[in-house]
Amino acid sequence: MTKKQKKVLIRIIVAAILLVILHFVPLEGMWLGLLYLIPYAVIGYDILRKAILGIMHGEVFDENFLMAVATVGAMGLGEYSEGVAVMLFYQIGELFQSVAVGKSRQNISALMDIRPDYANIEAEDGSLEQVDPDDVEIGTVIVVRPGEKIPIDGVVVEGTSTLNTSALTGESVPREITVDQDVISGCVNLTGLLKIRTTKEFGESTVSKILDLVENSSMKKSKSENFITKFARYYTPAVCYSALALAILPPVINLIMGNPAAWSTWIIRALTFLVISCPCALVISIPLSFFGGIGAASACGILVKGSNYLEAMSETKYVVFDKTGTLTKGVFDVTGIYPGQGFTEEELLEYAAYAESYSSHPISKSLKNAYGKELDASNVSDVEEISGHGVTAKVNGRQVAAGNAKLMKSLNLVYTENTGVGTVVHVAVDGKYAGYILISDVIKDGAKEAIASLKNSGVKKCVMLTGDSKTVAEHVAGELKLDEVHSELLPADKVSCVEKLLQEKGAKEKLAFVGDGINDAPVLSRADIGIAMGALGSDAAIEAADVVLMDDNPAKIALAMRISRKCLRIVYENIVFALAVKAICLILGALGIANMWVAIFADVGVMVLAVLNAIRCLHIKNN
Repeated sequence: MTKKQKKVLIRIIVAAILLVILHFVPLEGMWLGLLYLIPYAVIGYDILRKAILGIMHGEVFDENFLMAVATVGAMGLGEYSEGVAVMLFYQIGELFQSVAVGKSRQNISALMDIRPDYANIEAEDGSLEQVDPDDVEIGTVIVVRPGEKIPIDGVVVEGTSTLNTSALTGESVPREITVDQDVISGCVNLTGLLKIRTTKEFGESTVSKILDLVENSSMKKSKSENFITKFARYYTPAVCYSALALAILPPVINLIMGNPAAWSTWIIRALTFLVISCPCALVISIPLSFFGGIGAASACGILVKGSNYLEAMSETKYVVFDKTGTLTKGVFDVTGIYPGQGFTEEELLEYAAYAESYSSHPISKSLKNAYGKELDASNVSDVEEISGHGVTAKVNGRQVAAGNAKLMKSLNLVYTENTGVGTVVHVAVDGKYAGYILISDVIKDGAKEAIASLKNSGVKKCVMLTGDSKTVAEHVAGELKLDEVHSELLPADKVSCVEKLLQEKGAKEKLAFVGDGINDAPVLSRADIGIAMGALGSDAAIEAADVVLMDDNPAKIALAMRISRKCLRIVYENIVFALAVKAICLILGALGIANMWVAIFADVGVMVLAVLNAIRCLHIKNN
């Protein structure tokens, strides 16, 4: 418990003891009422204060106002013990709710405990100095000892180790790391000493972006949360006016008919009606359910940027995938070199490697790896990357073009068609076709199972969009049993394909796009739900996405849908349960059958049960 919660607990205990003692005090009338004001003030002063402040600020109709009116009215009518008891049990329920929410936040904080407290910088004398990660500049070499968190994204320059990535990806298997490999902040160094050259500022590092996503996720409310907010805005004034009518109209009608007015009876019923009507269960449990769902997803390595996106995941019926880095590993190997007339294999590979030397695309990396020699940057100039086509550059004074068939067509060159399965890089030198290089990608482990899981989850259509050749695209689509495939697309073409699918789907159906590259950012923004690969994905894709998969595993999409559906099921259970109990008890209260004790259950009891049900959202089996 927090210090504030402990103070409330002490007040509850003191008020409860005083209430029991006063039950045996042999006094009646005004003196007894004055004594009951002591436990009432102990347990209810903060509620009364909030109610008064609410009235002063124009926010009259809230639960504090309802409890204040109901309990003050009960005390004024001589129902002293009931007035104190209602306030006492209300505070018990509020304390329980506060502890439950605090526990949920602690669980999520523990799961997302990735914020580094410091970074180690080696001084000239060899000693380590701890500095604030915010003060570390790009290019600084930091030291991470065994057991410490990696504070900033970077590249390992010295040492080998294993990293615990569970806080980021939800996976318990440690990851081996060595020199020249990229590492991301938030991972825990398990074994060896690592020296890392930072590649980003702390504010731009993975750990900062994740924490920002989680902290800001509550700002984007779901339809259910917005409904409850609007519902409470109209519901609370309605029940207040209904209670006022219940207190006044029956006595007035009685007087008109010549019967006793029975003011006290109807005022008690009206006050009971007010206590029953308090919408705490809905106002508290619905946001808590979504908060728990987002926390459960975070524990599984799925970052959801808002409860509106979590809710939308349950309605997903169309899932559109990028290919490279999403369904395939994006790890390319040169599997064939086919030089044209007048060129050797070595020359063809050298020209292609130099032309692609400034690109970070996986295909470019595979060409440089296959070349295997040091690339002299001074041999390359006038590099121009042509989106969806390839790259042109001057290599040792010769004009080189390397890319797909579209690039060759744009240069009006006759090229050799590829007959094998793989990505083709055509090369032209000084306007002459030099041959092509065949590069093959590997389908991700579990990608096939991921597509099957999505179809079992009710997804109507799984579609793949890629800029790769038709042969490669259809091979991958066939392996994964996709419903539809579109190949040789530019970034704008992908947006057009998604636009077409958006027009085909039903009004209540959602379309999700899954991608990892910078050229996927426009289509990620256009889809109903954009899902980005977080570990290998580009910053632009992660920024544009609504959901981020931290371990690049497409199987997590079906898991996110399962979390979403469980969360919504719990939300609907709470809404139906709370409204049903409230409706029954309101009718019974108006008829005089339900007394203040029933009112306490209808308010506090329903809230406690709804909160307990909402906490179930935190527990999701990651399988």
